[in-house]
Formats: sequence, C-alpha cells, structure tokens
Amino acid sequence: MSSINNREQPIFSTRAHVFQIDPVTKKNWLPASKHAVTVSYFYDATRNVYRIISVGGTKAIINSTITPNMTFTKTSQKFGQWADSRANTVYGLGFASEQNLFQFAEKFQEVREAARLARERSQDKTELTNPALNITSQQVLPSPIISANGPGDDKLFRSQSAEMELSTERERVKKMLSEGSVCEVQWEAEFFSLQDNNNKLVAALREANANVEKWKKQLAAYQEEAEMLRQRVAELESQTLKETNEEPGDELASRLKDLEALLKTKEEEILLLREQRPDLMELESERDKLLQRLQELETQNQEMEKELERSEQSLKDSQSERDRVREEISKAGEDLDVKICQLNELRMGLSKLLESN
Repeated sequence: MSSINNREQPIFSTRAHVFQIDPVTKKNWLPASKHAVTVSYFYDATRNVYRIISVGGTKAIINSTITPNMTFTKTSQKFGQWADSRANTVYGLGFASEQNLFQFAEKFQEVREAARLARERSQDKTELTNPALNITSQQVLPSPIISANGPGDDKLFRSQSAEMELSTERERVKKMLSEGSVCEVQWEAEFFSLQDNNNKLVAALREANANVEKWKKQLAAYQEEAEMLRQRVAELESQTLKETNEEPGDELASRLKDLEALLKTKEEEILLLREQRPDLMELESERDKLLQRLQELETQNQEMEKELERSEQSLKDSQSERDRVREEISKAGEDLDVKICQLNELRMGLSKLLESN
C-alpha cells in the first residue's frame, strides 16, 4: 500500500482511469489500472506538502508531490495530464464526465497555488535564519581603496574588481541554496519511496507471520500423528520379535505394511505443506474483483429501486384514472335511470291520453 502517514489527510477524492506515458516512445499511453480507481489529494500539515495518491491492488500507481511549476492540461473533454519530473513520468487521467475533470483541474490549481505560497513562506524563513541571504547591496559594497601614490583609475579598477568578486560569491551562494533545495526534494521523494516499500513489506510480513503460525499448527499436528504411527510400528515390531516361536500372521504383516505406507504418505504431506505459499497478489486481485462486482450490484439495485418507484407511481396513476372512469360511469348510469323513469312516465301519460280519446 502507499505510504500515507497519520499526518496526511485527504482533502479531495474522485475516480478515474490512470495512465502513464510510455518511457520508451514518450508518445503512447500505458494503462496503470484495469478499471477506474480512487485518486485523492492528500495534505501533510506538519510538512506543508500536497500529494496526489492512487492505489491499485497492493501498489501505489500514483505518488506525485505537487510543486508550483506543475501544470495540469486538459487534452479533451474527459482527459487530463500533468508531468512529474521527480517520478520522471507523465500521468494521465480519464474521467467519467467533463464535470469530474473540471473539479479535478480546479483542485489542482488550488493545491499548486497553496504549494507556491508554502514554498515562499519557507524561503522567507530561510532568508531570516541564513545570514548569507540578508546581505544587501549597500552592505556588501566595500569601501573605496585609496592609494597614496596610485591614480584615480586604479581606485575605480579595484572597486569594480571587489564588486565582481562579491557578485560571483553571491551567485555561488544562490547556486548552493538551489542545489540544496533540489537535494531536499530528491531526499523527500526517496523517503516517500522507502516508506511505500516499508509499508508493503510490513503488510506482507504480517500476513506471512499469520500463515506461518497456521502452518506450524498443521505441521505440529502432522508430526504428532506421524510420531504416534512410528510408536505403533515400533510396538508391532517389538511384538513380532517377542513371538519368536510363532510365525507372524499375514494379517499382522499386512497391517504393518499399511502403517508404513500411511507414515510415508503423511511425511509427503508434511513436505508439500512446507513448500506451499499463498499468492498474495492473486488474493488482492480477487478482492478487487469482488469489490467491483459489489459496486456493480449496488448500482443495479439502485436502478431497480428507481424503476420500482416509477412502476408504483404509474400504478397509482392508473388506479386514480380507473376510479375517475368508474365515477363517470356511475354518474352516467344514474342519468340513464332518470331518463328511463321519465320515458316511462311519458309512456303512461300517452296511454292514458289514448284511452280517454
């Protein structure tokens, strides 16, 4: 795993496909992850350092310390890249949407500006504590060399020579400080790399120790069983020696052979168990596949829940429409009953009129 110490805190995370530039051609992209992984910005408050870290399986595929001279370039709507001179590579990120790319690029600008301010504050502190950087032009100008017998041109030449020597010394001091800063950066990168390797070794050692304890228990059980079989064989051999006057039976000889064969089988199993070692990389890869499958199932579950909500809403709408149609049919039936009654009354009135005529 990556060397993320307790002092570092994540300040921004997203998911993207990680690529690195081909170290041979310097033109083609090489995928560093089989699928989208988490890419995070980390901040170390004690050292005032910002890093971009991404972990794939058991190794860090991105471990980039942000410096003020870095630039994040958006080469398409969903892809961006930046160069890391310390790692001697170029990183590329492919995002699922343009919005994710914009958020990552915006955070990159913020972190780079914060790194620039942190470097300036660090340089200011260095200038206050380093006397060589506090010498101003007025302070380092030497007094004119006055010669009792020399001309005025000799005074000017000596003054200019002293000023040139002082300027050369000043450049040398700046160069030393710059080289010291570069060395510090290199040491920092080497320190992070050593921390990464140390954490990987510690994790592998812990898992190996746990497996060794399990193997020791199994080995002890096999050895105990083998010792019991040896004792049983020794007892049977002793019993056959005591019975010198009797011929050994076929059953006893067969039993002895079976015990010897079983003892040999157990010894072979012990040797095979000693040679076995679990493949840690395969276990990590299987775990990543299971986590990805779990995320896919969660996504499908969310989609099914949304579809269920839409179906329930559609069912409610259908029930409301059915109730409305029922009310209209009932009202129409009532109106029809009224019309039928009116027709019956009219028919009876006509019948009475005909009878009276």
